Amino acid sequence: MNTIRFKPFFIVALLFFNSLLFAQDFQGKAYYFSKTTMDMSRFGGGRQLNEQQIKQMEARMKQWLERTYVLTFNKEESIFVEDEKLEAPVGGRGPSVWGSSFSPGPQYKNLKTNIYLQDQEFFGKQFLIKEEMQPLEWKMGTESKQIGQYTCFKATATKPSTEINWTRNSRAEGDSNPEKKSDSTKTSNVASAKEDNIPEEIEMIEIEAWYTPMIPVSQGPGEYWGLPGLILEVSAGNTIMLCSKIVMNPQEKTKIEAPVKGKVVSKKEYNAIITEKMQEMRDNRGRGDNARSRG
Repeated sequence: MNTIRFKPFFIVALLFFNSLLFAQDFQGKAYYFSKTTMDMSRFGGGRQLNEQQIKQMEARMKQWLERTYVLTFNKEESIFVEDEKLEAPVGGRGPSVWGSSFSPGPQYKNLKTNIYLQDQEFFGKQFLIKEEMQPLEWKMGTESKQIGQYTCFKATATKPSTEINWTRNSRAEGDSNPEKKSDSTKTSNVASAKEDNIPEEIEMIEIEAWYTPMIPVSQGPGEYWGLPGLILEVSAGNTIMLCSKIVMNPQEKTKIEAPVKGKVVSKKEYNAIITEKMQEMRDNRGRGDNARSRG
């Protein structure tokens, strides 16, 4: 059986960071780069996109799919927010009119109270997503690698996906036959009504995380936590987040506060609100296309 052997410098570093952790005003900042990959050819609305069209789609979506975040953490709390410096899109245009409405807002985790909160704005309405933090069943590995100056160890887990499948929605939205789409929507609604008592198939996603015991806090980017060290890299589904910089005990401290504004909803309830709004937008656009075709 493989064993993890700690080198002397690693033990010294671990003791140093442990001493920082026990300081009353301990705080750290970790900067992450996030990248999500998508099959752009699926956004053709039933038609095949050529290579140039796919590249144009990738360029428009880049600022939505590639983002930077800052995780501010202490012994018990953390807040994960998008880096405001990169919010202004190049050339004054974002990936889409509605794209920014689907970007995750500030995410707060409290290890002591076991509460996860997300401050989220959606088309001008403020929501407060509230969940009890459910620990993942991490499988600890012995594989290690360096991320910057930190020795990291691998852990894996699986969890049910809580995200909406935008690729499927985009295909539906891009249907070139509004009347057919309307009929299929009605059929889908009838089928859904008949199957109300049948549980939905839950998509499970694989998670691979790399954490460092050199910073012994059970925190990580976004919704991820629960390892014996700060998570510096995590891959889940088609998204990867990688830490690019860590600042321990910065001179200017950031006050970590739990968000309080907005209508309190669960993640499941919030996803249902988004799905309903998207369906409404598709229906309205379908009616507009029908009116123009008759004219």
